Amino acid sequence: MERRPGVPRLLREINDRAALELLLATGPMTRGQIGELTGLSKVTASQTLSRLEERGLVEVVGTQAGGRGPNAALYSVIASSAYVAGLEVGPELISSAVADIHGHTIAEVTVDPHGHEDPVSAVHEAIVKACRSAKVSLGKLRGVVIGTPGVVDPRSGDVRFSFDLPGWHEGIHEALAGDLRREVTIENDVNLAAIAERADGAATGIDDFVLLWSSRGLGLAVMLGGKLHRGRSGSAGEIGYLPVPGVPLPEDIRTSPGRLPSLAGGLQSLVSAEAVSELAQGYGFAAGGAGECVQVAVAAGAEGEPLLDEVANRLALGVAAVCVILDPGLVVLAGEVGQAGGAALASRVEEAVARISPVRPQVVTTTVTDANPVLRGAVLAALDQAREELLAP
Repeated sequence: MERRPGVPRLLREINDRAALELLLATGPMTRGQIGELTGLSKVTASQTLSRLEERGLVEVVGTQAGGRGPNAALYSVIASSAYVAGLEVGPELISSAVADIHGHTIAEVTVDPHGHEDPVSAVHEAIVKACRSAKVSLGKLRGVVIGTPGVVDPRSGDVRFSFDLPGWHEGIHEALAGDLRREVTIENDVNLAAIAERADGAATGIDDFVLLWSSRGLGLAVMLGGKLHRGRSGSAGEIGYLPVPGVPLPEDIRTSPGRLPSLAGGLQSLVSAEAVSELAQGYGFAAGGAGECVQVAVAAGAEGEPLLDEVANRLALGVAAVCVILDPGLVVLAGEVGQAGGAALASRVEEAVARISPVRPQVVTTTVTDANPVLRGAVLAALDQAREELLAP
């Protein structure tokens, strides 16, 4: 009989991974529960948990009363077995959070990027400051994900261009990894908001949906089959450039070194925060920002309906164009304008899309309760990386 010495080791690795995945997904469990849900025998489950304990990955956190026998030990993944950092980088602030392997945020800080000569030093300060606040050494981070506005090239990992972050250019990704001495992921901020939405919000458990982000800028995240669709160059979702009726076409958008494309024209000129604020003034709602204007209009009842109708009709142009191609079934409105409009705006967008498109998606407002969904998405993305590393043989 042919000997296959690698098989027992492979089986142990498979069993260890199955038990660890289960504990990370469900929380504390007994040996019997782990065995029942993974299909492992009691003996094999015990051996698996012993190995994970020896690796410093799981520990007994309590007991659970059973039937006639003694209480059963409850096992859990050790929270300090790995930490992650998530960041949101903007022109005025850098927000940074450190979380444990369970995803619990243990420190969150902000840093002013002004005064830093380059993005690397600004990011370094934000991460170090968050680690100090969390009392976690930089070396314990198993995942670092940075959210930025603009297009991120999925091949190089660099920001190709961003209006808000002109200092982020080719080579920053490699420089960050070298500075922090670990792999770093840069991701589009709206894509990270969609990750948070699928984990904690209106798209929980949904594989196909789009998230339309309307704030200072306009962006779209596309989730297909439970995975982000970024496009070959990372430009999928740059819906601000979408040509729409009634406004000039975007012009002269070609880029050259040191030069950013124009955002004049296209859907951006209709539903950006600046455009919505200008529109609101015409309807007599001159509040602070665009979100406040929309919020006041919602609270005004019948008096605010004309403004909400107009904003919904404008948003529907972009939503309809996306849905006749992707047919996602669910559209989540997020960002300053989308969140402020709530159900009143979402229902109007759904009705407006149905009037101009054969595809009628469900349109809802984000339900992510975290104050910073981009930062939460960055933490969740970093957590996926850390868990995969822990689960590796």
